[in-house]
Amino acid sequence: MGNNSIKKTLIVAFALCIVCSVIVSTAAVALRPQQQFNQELDRKANIIQVAKLGGSGKSVEDVFNERISARVVDMQTGEYTDEFDPETFDQFEAATDPATGRTLSGRNDLAGLSQVENYATVYLIDDPEDPSQIVLPIRGQGLWGLMSGFLSVKGDGNTIVSITYYDMSETPGLGAEVNNSRWQALWDGKEIYAEGDDSLSPAIHLSKSASGENEVDALSGATLTSNGVTNMLQFWLSSEGFGKYLAKFRSGVSQDDAQNAGAERESEGA
Repeated sequence: MGNNSIKKTLIVAFALCIVCSVIVSTAAVALRPQQQFNQELDRKANIIQVAKLGGSGKSVEDVFNERISARVVDMQTGEYTDEFDPETFDQFEAATDPATGRTLSGRNDLAGLSQVENYATVYLIDDPEDPSQIVLPIRGQGLWGLMSGFLSVKGDGNTIVSITYYDMSETPGLGAEVNNSRWQALWDGKEIYAEGDDSLSPAIHLSKSASGENEVDALSGATLTSNGVTNMLQFWLSSEGFGKYLAKFRSGVSQDDAQNAGAERESEGA
């Protein structure tokens, strides 16, 4: 059989494919723990960033372990649950499981998610019984796709510290300015709920001419991204999301108020 025969060429090509497949598969398996570690480190770094805990000179792991505690919240009751381990609980998978998630439609789906989890992991800064900040995971549709990030709220359950997005595909120079530090700084001190309003209806929103305590400057030239940010906050900070949980920290808002507000919202959406 000559070196240029079709049969020999096919044999060599097949053997080469097998060898390459084995190398790629082995590398993927070997590198998976490192990839998972890097993803976890990036998550912790984003939580530290949004809580403004950097600058101490300590490593991400040290800051996270010393100052941050994770708990899983039942968003339908606003209470913590021990049913899931916060270190391993995947709320994105929970959203697609009928036992741990629910389907949304119409006005109840402001964030454009279709399916949402009933449980979520929150991060408590310093004393978990009386946290100085609460970091909440948020996500929703932007102009080009899903935007995922974190919102940090002071221990009063109402005052915003900062916001950040770790995964989004918005237009550079326009919608992608959600991760511009100057724009993120505008959130510091803004309030989620209107003064004197004991309901679970968030007032925080983006506006072209922001001036109030519940307004943040919209992104210039990125109306749809700005609307997406407003919509996801309106969703996640209402009784559909973390509204009942934040009511635990807000002065003058009882759990009965939280439950009643949630029931009224469900009735309106029926």
